[in-house]
Amino acid sequence: MSYIKISTEELTDWLKENLSEERYEHSLGTADSAKLLAEQYGENSEKAYVAGLLHDCAKCFTTEKLLEIIEANLAIEEAEIENYKTLHAPVSAYVAKTEFGVEDGEILSAIRWHTLGNPNMTTFEKIIFLADKVENRTRETWYADPIREFLKEENGLNKAMLQCYKQTIKSLVDRDLKICPLTIEIYNSLQRELSVTKFNK
Repeated sequence: MSYIKISTEELTDWLKENLSEERYEHSLGTADSAKLLAEQYGENSEKAYVAGLLHDCAKCFTTEKLLEIIEANLAIEEAEIENYKTLHAPVSAYVAKTEFGVEDGEILSAIRWHTLGNPNMTTFEKIIFLADKVENRTRETWYADPIREFLKEENGLNKAMLQCYKQTIKSLVDRDLKICPLTIEIYNSLQRELSVTKFNK
């Protein structure tokens, strides 16, 4: 595989050794879903598969290890550091580059933003973001099915993205948890974009 310095089999062996069984299955499912979505939306399916495999490669690192790597090598926003559940995203991109030789900027960026997202995501980045949410190996149907339905519609990527953020925000509110300002910014950006699209029809 041209986007990594080792074979696919070697990569999946590494993932199997370094992830929990469920996270390993999730990574395989995300890679499969990313490949299908890339084919659907005219993106590079091989790149999407690699990004899907690697998107959670640092997920099972301890919080201490994640913070150590971030402090030594990465610059991320304070709000992101406060949420330990998203720390693996920038570290996974770092590991993909340093351990597996990934140099493709689009793959690295898609891995970097697959948890929080950002307001100016490319089609490729949205594909990896959504593949993570809708893969059918580990994602529960009550969560994934509403998102999958939007992918069948016109302008489905943005509609599915918006549905993700609706579900995320509702879950955070229901659990009385803080909402990252970036999450609100992306939600509003998607709402504006879809409103403009609807208005211009």
